[in-house]
Amino acid sequence: MSARLSSLRTVLCASTILIWSSASIAQPLLRPTLDLASARQIAAGCEAFALKQGWHMVVAIDDATGQLLHFARMDDALPVSTSVAQLKANTAAGLRLSTRQVREAVKSNQGAQYIPGITVVAGGLPITDAHGQVIGSIGVSGGSEDQDEQCAQAGLAAISFN
Repeated sequence: MSARLSSLRTVLCASTILIWSSASIAQPLLRPTLDLASARQIAAGCEAFALKQGWHMVVAIDDATGQLLHFARMDDALPVSTSVAQLKANTAAGLRLSTRQVREAVKSNQGAQYIPGITVVAGGLPITDAHGQVIGSIGVSGGSEDQDEQCAQAGLAAISFN
């Protein structure tokens, strides 16, 4: 491995650690948060959409700090989808971007997709309040990337933050 690539990976790893730690430590006390009732409503919307499509999904919902708030695994969902959904939710919470946006961002920063705890597989979305502030994230896995993302969007459409 070239010294330049090694240096880039070191910088990216250090940056990721700073992003993750600052997201979970430096939260203002009055920051809007996602509550469990809202997380359940989002998951229910996602599951209802998946059932209509005949999909078997796993849904992970994190709070704004990337901590798991709600988790649901539909009957017959693939076991591997459990960790993938959680990884998608963690990425969307930690970077405050959809996992599809993360994939686009790493195209110009080769090696970033190899940072532990980051995925570039679509199906992870940030959850924002009425003011556009990220209050959590959702990660869905079990279908194609587009199906996962559609299911996550259906979950978000099931709730309104006024």
